[in-house]
Amino acid sequence: MFRFAPMDCLFTSAGLPLFLLDIVLDVWAAVDLYQERAYLCLGVLLVLLIGSSVLAQLYSWLWYKYDKFEVHTKVEDKAKTWLGTLHLFQLGIYIRKRSDQDSGSRRWWRTYGEDMGVFLNHDLSMLRLFETFSESAPQIVLMLSIIMRTGNRTLTVSCRLSSSSVLKMLGSLSAVAFCVTTHHRCLRSFLPDKKNQKPVSSIVYFLWNLLLLSSRIVALALFASVEPCFIFTHFFCSWLVLFFFAWRSNTTFMETPAGEWLYRATLGLIWYFNWFNAVDGKTRNQSVAYHACMLLDVSVLCGVWYWRMSSDPPHHELSCLQAAIIAGAVVAVYVLGLVCRIIYYLFFHPEVYKQDLTGNEPHADQVDFGPGAPVQNGGVAFRSLQSGPSQPAPCNKRMKKLAENFYSRSRCINTHAVSFTYRTKIA
Repeated sequence: MFRFAPMDCLFTSAGLPLFLLDIVLDVWAAVDLYQERAYLCLGVLLVLLIGSSVLAQLYSWLWYKYDKFEVHTKVEDKAKTWLGTLHLFQLGIYIRKRSDQDSGSRRWWRTYGEDMGVFLNHDLSMLRLFETFSESAPQIVLMLSIIMRTGNRTLTVSCRLSSSSVLKMLGSLSAVAFCVTTHHRCLRSFLPDKKNQKPVSSIVYFLWNLLLLSSRIVALALFASVEPCFIFTHFFCSWLVLFFFAWRSNTTFMETPAGEWLYRATLGLIWYFNWFNAVDGKTRNQSVAYHACMLLDVSVLCGVWYWRMSSDPPHHELSCLQAAIIAGAVVAVYVLGLVCRIIYYLFFHPEVYKQDLTGNEPHADQVDFGPGAPVQNGGVAFRSLQSGPSQPAPCNKRMKKLAENFYSRSRCINTHAVSFTYRTKIA
């Protein structure tokens, strides 16, 4: 049984308007960069926008293909014949967002079951995550570096760039915060009822991710403001190393070899900004090693920026003391984020066995959806989209894998023990 809380409905309903607002801010920023003849920055922005859109559409199309183009809403059913064309023209993601918004709004009137609303939101949550780290996070780095490099230029340029850039930066930060929160809440939907986390756990989870991401992004922006060319070298070399480790981790998220290679490449991009539990097995040592490397990298990036600012200020004057305080504060924020992360795992992170997660039980898909369904374990069975015979409760196997990686206490479960448990329940 899955839960679709009122706050989840609110996030779902707000998803499409925020997405459209982000597009408006993208166009605004691109027009301002063009008017100011910042063609290099405009080119980088367009690459980020187009690349992120293509990536999201590709994942959306592959997941429809893996699910054999099974549709769950009227919106998807009407567009089923044109799904390929819509994805080709970068419009397929709108179908998912519109369907998710429709399920969230209808949830208030109980015309959709809770399971269906959560199911539709799971894939969209992953697509938001991919968009965040392929578009929003890099854009914040770009906009911050522009603001830093235009410190004491003419008032007109400074005002024009600062107004759109600051708004775009704030919009991107809001998108990152929204993505982190909704993705975490989607993972929570696989927890048993007695293991559901309190809201404070999501707050702490959001806080440590925000601190780590902010420190990482600001450090990259500081470095890019003094070494705009070397930031591309830094990204490419770092991504190659992270992609190698993603390959060695033997991930099993997608259902085809080509899709899995795409996921590993995307995972390297996500790891460039923040840690993400993506593989089965004990990940504590990998996580510690990752954050140690990221802390060292943040320190080096801030150190290079301090050295350039103290020896040859590029655009505006800062004293050595001011530069040292800024660089030290960025590193301190990352350390504070690590402290919050430790607090979360010590006091708020539930650990359950894989077979105890919702959707893993042998009969988890035997829920009666029909009208007048009997009460089960103190709760009323869910209703299907259509009246009639019982239908299996939808369970997103991709998000279930991530939930197992994030919450599972025992990463490697004895298959004989699982088989015995299954036979016992059948008996």
